[in-house]
Amino acid sequence: MDQKANPVLVEFTRGNWVENRHRAAFCIADSSGKIVANAGDIEHPIYPRSAIKSLQALALFESGAVEKFGLDDRDLALACASHKGESVHVEGVTRFLDKIGMTVDDLECGAHVPSDKVARNNMRKNGEEPSALHNNCSGKHTGMLAVAKALGEDPKGYIEQGHPVQKLVRTCVEKTVGASMSADRCGRDGCSIPTWASPLRGFATGFAKLSDPHSDLPELYKKAGQQLFDACAQNAMLVAGTDRIDTDAMTAFKGKLMMKVGADGVFCGALRDSHLGFALKVDDGSVPAAEAIVAGLVEKLAEVSEEQKTLLAKWSHKPTKNWRGFEVGTAHLSGEFASFF
Repeated sequence: MDQKANPVLVEFTRGNWVENRHRAAFCIADSSGKIVANAGDIEHPIYPRSAIKSLQALALFESGAVEKFGLDDRDLALACASHKGESVHVEGVTRFLDKIGMTVDDLECGAHVPSDKVARNNMRKNGEEPSALHNNCSGKHTGMLAVAKALGEDPKGYIEQGHPVQKLVRTCVEKTVGASMSADRCGRDGCSIPTWASPLRGFATGFAKLSDPHSDLPELYKKAGQQLFDACAQNAMLVAGTDRIDTDAMTAFKGKLMMKVGADGVFCGALRDSHLGFALKVDDGSVPAAEAIVAGLVEKLAEVSEEQKTLLAKWSHKPTKNWRGFEVGTAHLSGEFASFF
């Protein structure tokens, strides 16, 4: 049976003409699983990619790694991060590795140049080569090494689907989203770990539960959820980096918002006061479109100050410049977006 087309929630206007239209789906749910608002097909399984790193990080608590290694909020924020390879990130992951008695050579995420322009240019100027520390997922991988050591397992091959680390990570995510992850809907993520497809509804509900200390999650998960929420919200720079909506929005909402981007147009997050979770996926994988939608969702769901509203508008109506610095177009929410509230 053909899947019904998702609505156009974002448009890109170049000059005076709409050039691109981006179809997407989103789900907003409370911690009981009640749907508060939604658009598109929220039952269609999607790969959440890096948007659920905080759910994967529950394995740090389940394994006992947090207590065993004395992990603090900075370590937990990096375990949930998709960072830009800035010095604060490289230094933080190095410190995290030292805590668990591992080195950069133990990371199996691969190396790439920092996505931050300043950090990248500094490396080139100094003739330095990137290492796995600069990989945007190095903090998550360090966390997974910590899980392996806490479990008493050989860390080698921790990225593989059959390794005890990934089995535990999968179980943690399944418990939180309330759904089993099927092997016939599993791929390898950009950083080489397994990524499991599941419906948006479950991810939205899972994040709502993570924000709610009175949810029906196991007691360990409820306590871990609060600690992870605080770690990310209060260390937003570690989670993302300079000029990222994750950093800007979590900083602006001062501990009341946790959110995380995932590759190919995914966002997940939650608002603490209302215990509302959200999850979205842009069909064509456009990150600017996803940024516009998540900014729009947060503005609709939260009680926003003028300062916060201005900050969100920067991302929900974001201009694009060419190499000459001319503003050539804008990604913005479509007229259809507001009809879902």
